[in-house]
Amino acid sequence: MAITISVLDQSPIYPGETAVHAFAHTVQLAQKSEELGFKRFWVSEHHDSDTVAGSSPEVLISYLLAKTNHIRIGSGGIMLQHYSPYKVAENFNVLASLAPGRVDLGIGRAPGGLPRSTQALQQGVQQQATLTDKIVELEKYVYNRLEEQHPLSGLRAAPLTETPPELYILGASTGSAEIAAKLGLPYVFSLFINGDENIALEAIRTYRNFFDYSHGATPQIIVAVSVIVADTHQEAEALAGTHKLVKIHLASGKTLTLGTLEQAEEFGRQAGESYTIEEQEPAIIKGTKETVRDKLLELEERSGISEFIITSNIQPFDKRVHSYELLSEALSEVKTEV
Repeated sequence: MAITISVLDQSPIYPGETAVHAFAHTVQLAQKSEELGFKRFWVSEHHDSDTVAGSSPEVLISYLLAKTNHIRIGSGGIMLQHYSPYKVAENFNVLASLAPGRVDLGIGRAPGGLPRSTQALQQGVQQQATLTDKIVELEKYVYNRLEEQHPLSGLRAAPLTETPPELYILGASTGSAEIAAKLGLPYVFSLFINGDENIALEAIRTYRNFFDYSHGATPQIIVAVSVIVADTHQEAEALAGTHKLVKIHLASGKTLTLGTLEQAEEFGRQAGESYTIEEQEPAIIKGTKETVRDKLLELEERSGISEFIITSNIQPFDKRVHSYELLSEALSEVKTEV
């Protein structure tokens, strides 16, 4: 089975740089990903952040579509809990009309920011539907399948297109895998967020076991992983640095992954409830191109997954680009498609 490589870029803002530099890097990386033959290039959604610039994936996607020629461009993901499914469908149908056959709509389950930004994004919302209900509504609008008994029967998320965006459910737990399976939608497990390969494998099994074929689709799974490829093992270790995977466990039962210990503490303060913080070693596949290639092939064999979406927020930017170039070379050397 050939491995397919895609890219998730979070538009990181490096020390001494601004969002202008971060977005310029994102454009360059999208173009490089297309040049290397990668399948898709996704951008993320984060709010009220000093370290990542991408707060509006739809706007960034439209610009990237104009700056590339054939690579698929999408969201990894839209934080649907904040938005009207109808408006999201309209936005992505516009994108799919501008670039037919090239648009992905990944739906994230996290808030994409701290409680303060969530409050601002949901200001004025009186009755919040569940995320699963919103995904169901979104799918109906995107594919123009609103049933006759629906209260808004006849409504269309114009412009309608012959090649609507492809929907993906993003998650990092068996619960999200089960939701995607029961809706018959493609699923992306974020191993770089969860950090536990055993949970990833369990989520993959759950998705396959619970998949509802009555929707007319077949199971499709992508695993999102953090990868660092360098010319030497020592350089890869240095590029990885001492970053930790920081998780906050709230008294209400929610668990979220944050970028830093400071962000986790601020999240707890804004949430206004008791919490505990857990630091873990991040799950990063790192090393020379031979080492990384072997590890990806091992993960492919264990999971049965042939597509990996790669994130690599290392700095400086030229080292990030070089990492993807080495990854492409590594897979090409074993006659593996990218």
